Amino acid sequence: MILIDGKQVASEIKAEISLEVNKIIKNGGKPPHLVAILVGHDGGSESYVNFKMKDCAEVGFESSLIRFEDDVTEKELLATIEKLNQDDNVDGFIAQLPLPSHIDENKVLEAIDPKKDVDGFHPTNVGKMMEGLPTFISATPLGIKILLKRYNIETSGKHCVVLGRSNIVGRPMSVLMSQKKINSTVTVLHSGSNNIKEMCASADILIVAIGKPGFVTADMVKKGAVVIDVGTSRIKSDKTKSGFKLAGDVDFENVAEKCSFITPVPGGVGPMTRLALLLNTLEAAKETQFVDVCCKDMI
Repeated sequence: MILIDGKQVASEIKAEISLEVNKIIKNGGKPPHLVAILVGHDGGSESYVNFKMKDCAEVGFESSLIRFEDDVTEKELLATIEKLNQDDNVDGFIAQLPLPSHIDENKVLEAIDPKKDVDGFHPTNVGKMMEGLPTFISATPLGIKILLKRYNIETSGKHCVVLGRSNIVGRPMSVLMSQKKINSTVTVLHSGSNNIKEMCASADILIVAIGKPGFVTADMVKKGAVVIDVGTSRIKSDKTKSGFKLAGDVDFENVAEKCSFITPVPGGVGPMTRLALLLNTLEAAKETQFVDVCCKDMI
């Protein structure tokens, strides 16, 4: 069994990104600028955005955080997005999800200029991804794609089962895995699927993104399978000082011994999700500044 070290891969690619940023500056450009919009004080969102800002500093990006309280109006938020769309100093920006219930998330995501949508959630970018055209791919699927490539995992002709159908992970992941460059045969499973255990056990590559800790057990994984665990649930633990720990959707201790490759939680997909956001922002800077920088080799 080989442990897929997302933290290590992310670190290696960050070093590559730093070199590209230096080239941009040397050629008279400016550092890529990422802006994050954060509404409210959700603990997970706060932590995630803070990590994103640290990542930017590590690779030489400029970053900005725009904060709003929970009672911000949809009109105010949309006005801010329009300003960022028009700001030539901003290469890419994100609206951190989830948003308060009184705000229409779809309306917010659709308001972002597709050329600055480094989260890859705008319908235009999703449509281009479906067609296999150059575009911003949502961060988690892109991060997984990079991991598969960096570990030289054979995908062509393999049966890939994607457990979960969210618009952020499951759906785009299934499309990427079926495209010619990856060339897998894909099955998508969800809460309405029958024979989930048997279908998972038929997978050469199993990608799990359902948000249910330990859902995938050893009898659901065939020997030699590649298992990618996207889950990150916070559960109680008497083995940590905080009293909590992060757990994946896969019963790692019992599944790992059956796998050829497997991602841990934490340290697997999570660091690559943040890394993918940096790559998208670098690509956005390339487009907006018309500089000769290419991050395609990294993915």
